[in-house]
Amino acid sequence: MTDTDTDGFAKHAREAETLVRRLFDPTPCMRNDHLSKIYDCDVWLKREDLTPVRSYKLRGAWNAMIKAREKDPAISLFVCASAGNHAQGVAFACRQFGVRGVIFMPVTTPQQKIDKTKTFGGEMIEIRLIGDYFDNTLEAARAYCTEEGGHFLAPFDDLDVIEGQATVAVEFMRQMVPDVVVLPVGGGGLSAGIVSYLKETAPKAEIYFVEPMGGRSLKAAVEAGEPVTLSDVDSFVDGAAVARIGEIPFGILKDIAPDHILACPEDRICSTMIDMLNVEGIVLEPAGALSVDALQDIRDKIRGKHVVCVTSGGNFDFERLPEVKERAQRFRNLKKYFILRMPQRPGALREFLDMLGPADDIARFEYLKKSARNFGSVLIGIETDDPGNFAHLFEKMDAAGLVYRDITTDQALAEFVL
Repeated sequence: MTDTDTDGFAKHAREAETLVRRLFDPTPCMRNDHLSKIYDCDVWLKREDLTPVRSYKLRGAWNAMIKAREKDPAISLFVCASAGNHAQGVAFACRQFGVRGVIFMPVTTPQQKIDKTKTFGGEMIEIRLIGDYFDNTLEAARAYCTEEGGHFLAPFDDLDVIEGQATVAVEFMRQMVPDVVVLPVGGGGLSAGIVSYLKETAPKAEIYFVEPMGGRSLKAAVEAGEPVTLSDVDSFVDGAAVARIGEIPFGILKDIAPDHILACPEDRICSTMIDMLNVEGIVLEPAGALSVDALQDIRDKIRGKHVVCVTSGGNFDFERLPEVKERAQRFRNLKKYFILRMPQRPGALREFLDMLGPADDIARFEYLKKSARNFGSVLIGIETDDPGNFAHLFEKMDAAGLVYRDITTDQALAEFVL
């Protein structure tokens, strides 16, 4: 179906897209030959990592800011709480709009993100570092906003923000018409906007929603019939690891099919990030890689179809690259950690080293020799170039009667000793 005029949400989304054009040209929707070949379909990447702030968040912040000023021209202060892309989008919008913004960020926010936000906002913004955890930061931001009479710019739980995020779909529907759309989900603003737009303009398009395994707030809400707060969230995919889906987005997404909500393991996302960087030269943050990573879970359902994956952001701090590489290696079974009980006698270490294959490399070795003990514990990390090499190594260790424990996937223990 083509992009036609309607009196509903789609009309407002197109109007919002006109407003966004004041800031930047449409981001490209690019066919990716590498992924298309792997999955035997036409994969198109909607490159939201190429906006001025390297994420789609600028769209919603800008639209909400304009709408707020239309309703109340006297608004001269905008306030938000964010440690990531929303903060940068609000900062950029404040500078372009020429209004003051106060952005609250947790004290633990990496300096790189603070500096980027300052760069985007310039003299129009003030950054306040408050709270060790985001909930404390959010509470302080809302309290300040009330005291100063400002306008709070929510990251996703706002109709004007959702309308702004829908401009992503307005653009890709002009660029190509998909059979399948794959969306990353955090608080739900992007998904709610795109779902609302496609409901009117491409009702036959199949939509999949992708969350990080450690933050499945949409899945939990759909199962419960209402938004619920997750008791534990893995913050690695910081752009999408949200403990509670937004109330307004959930109202739009509540009837989606549960089997269309996918979950991606964090370590596998790292593997996808490394692939996209090494093979395609595309830098994606963890949340930005979600839609691409999920393709392997729907391989049989997308074969022969036109598929749009929204790569939602590219704000990746390269200081995290060693961690991403490490997690990718672990997912691919190319790196393992184990604790070995080694005899405390001359030659024991040499015997173990002789068990290693030509491609096995010791990446970590910690040995604590204790007097009056016959055995000592050794923490070993080994990298290799083929997962099968570990099977050969463990066979040799078993034959030698060595006692060991693989802790690679033991999250609690690995976090403590690694």
